[in-house]
Amino acid sequence: MAKEAIQQLGTKGRTYEDESEARGTTSSNSRSIEGTDTEASESGAVQEENLSHVSPFIGDTNIQYAWDSTSLGYYKRCPRLYYYTMIEGWRPNEDNVHLRFGQEFHSVVHDYEKLRADRIKHDEAMFHTIKALLYRVSDWDPDHKYKNREFLVRSAVWYLEKYKNDTAKTHILENGKPAVELSFQFDLDWGPTETDFNYVLCGHLDKIVEFNGEMFVMDFKTTTTTPGSYYWAQFEPDNQMSMYTLASRVLFEPTIRGVMITSAQLMIEGTRFSRGITYRTQDQLNEWVDQLKFWFDRANENAVLNQWPMNDTACDKYGGCAFRHICSKSPGVRDKFLHSDFTKGTPWNPLVSRE
Repeated sequence: MAKEAIQQLGTKGRTYEDESEARGTTSSNSRSIEGTDTEASESGAVQEENLSHVSPFIGDTNIQYAWDSTSLGYYKRCPRLYYYTMIEGWRPNEDNVHLRFGQEFHSVVHDYEKLRADRIKHDEAMFHTIKALLYRVSDWDPDHKYKNREFLVRSAVWYLEKYKNDTAKTHILENGKPAVELSFQFDLDWGPTETDFNYVLCGHLDKIVEFNGEMFVMDFKTTTTTPGSYYWAQFEPDNQMSMYTLASRVLFEPTIRGVMITSAQLMIEGTRFSRGITYRTQDQLNEWVDQLKFWFDRANENAVLNQWPMNDTACDKYGGCAFRHICSKSPGVRDKFLHSDFTKGTPWNPLVSRE
């Protein structure tokens, strides 16, 4: 792996306009990223509507060659979590309010930015955006203290009002579309041993913005706690933010400094927005890419041996793993509890674009 500039990583980057092309080993040399026209989210339900025959795994094996920050994050956190989610496709029976809330908020930003790029004034763009949101969530009203329909609509309205004259300007692509909801895919210059595949990094960027003469990826997060120094420190280091910065530099603009994070603090009395920036140097990104070799080699070994050990030091992280009560059971009865508390569906596919 070259340790010089990101442009010398041996990558071939592009976006994929139809899913029959979404194959890492046949990517073109285009350096452009194009926005897409429909909403999508990292949830199985949305995936199944758009899923093509393209798989992130090699043939009939469990060796993954196409990775995004979600699947890589699952594996880094716990191989057993990765196996249950990425390979087996287990999902909790109850609606995942966190994914749906995030999906809808991203759709609000996407819809509004498209209208503004078409020279629609703020008030009219906001009206149509919120109207579409109300239609989509008319039958969605989860029993959650913060992530429910009322708080979602309130947060969307307050966000659009607060940032109607945003100093972080949405970048407009050469095709005239706003740089929001961008799907990316690019090759690395190595792959799984004894195969003809290159590894592929892929995923989605929320938005690219211009701020104070510099460019950043914009990412949106929600929290129920006050974003203090501890909150912002969680993004340094961070798997997702490193991949997003890398992807934006390879495929879009080598001078992108990092990720600007817009945090929505959900409270009973309102929604408070704040922003922070996490930077990445060239050396940090080179180190992150180099370490991928370790993680990918280990994942391949687990796949070949069909052994997926649990990381019992991570069970309580991120609010607690959804499979914690499964792993706490005796091995002989886990399958019974899986079928009782989870639904086995189509696993998450990193190669599906947001279109």
